[in-house]
Amino acid sequence: MSVAKRDLEDRKVTTHRLIEMKQRGEKISMLTAYDYSMAKIIDEAGMDVILVGDSASNVMAGNVTTLPITLDQMIYHGKSVMKAVKRALVIVDLPFGTYQGNSKEALSSAVRVMKETHADCIKLEGGAEIRESVERILTAGIPVMGHLGLTPQSINKFGTYTVRAKEETEANKLVSDAHLLEEIGCFAIVLEKIPATLAARVASELSIPIIGIGAGNGVDGQVLVMHDMLGITEGFSPRFLRRYANLKEVITSAVQAYVEDVKREDFPNEKEQY
Repeated sequence: MSVAKRDLEDRKVTTHRLIEMKQRGEKISMLTAYDYSMAKIIDEAGMDVILVGDSASNVMAGNVTTLPITLDQMIYHGKSVMKAVKRALVIVDLPFGTYQGNSKEALSSAVRVMKETHADCIKLEGGAEIRESVERILTAGIPVMGHLGLTPQSINKFGTYTVRAKEETEANKLVSDAHLLEEIGCFAIVLEKIPATLAARVASELSIPIIGIGAGNGVDGQVLVMHDMLGITEGFSPRFLRRYANLKEVITSAVQAYVEDVKREDFPNEKEQY
C-alpha cells in the first residue's frame, strides 16, 4: 500500500467523507460501542463509524427496551468511547424523551451531548413528526443522522419488532420521510428492518449515505450491535444478524478455567507472585 493511500485511509472519518464514500461506491462499515476498551479495539480495526447506541439500555444495562436509558447515561457512554477513538466518526443516540415533541429540549439535549462527550454527531429516530427538532438542532451546527423503518424507541406504538414498511402506505411515508430528512440537512439515515427493495430505492434516490440494519445489501453501508455480532448476547437471532464470533463461549471457558485454577491453588503459581 502506498504512503498516500495509507494516509488517506488513516485520516479522521467525517460526515463529508461518508458522502464521498457513497459517491465512489465504497461501502460504509458501522458498529456500536459503549466503553473505552471495546471502542479502542473497534477503531483500530478500521471501523468507519462507531455508534454509541441507545441499545446500551439492552446490552449494558439489561433493560428489555431502549426506553429507560437516560441522557446522562448516554453521555457517560459517549465520553468513554470518545476517549478511545482516533479515526472513526462517532455518533451518539439521543435517548427516548429528550427530543420528541419539544424542539427546545431537543436542542438542549444535543448540545449537552456534543459539549460533554466531544462526539461528532447525534442520531434521532423518526421522520416528519420530529422535523422541528431536527431543524433546530441543525441550526446549532450539530450534524444529525436520521433513523427510519423499525424505530425501537416507538416499540410501544408498534407493539412488535416485525419488519416495517411492507405495506404501500407505510412504504410511501418512509420514502417521503427519507427525502424530507435529506432536504432539511441530515447527513445520513439508518434504515432498520425494512424490505431490501425499498431500502435500495431510498439509497438510489438520495444523495446522502443510507446505512442498513436488516435492510438488504442495496444500501451504502451496514450497522450491527457489537454484542450481537460478537456472540456475547443470546436469545436474539433475527435473519439479518451474522455472528462473527462466539465470545460468550470463549469468555465462559476462560472464567471457568480461572475458577478451577483458584480452587485447586494453581493460581497464582511461583512465577506469578512477588
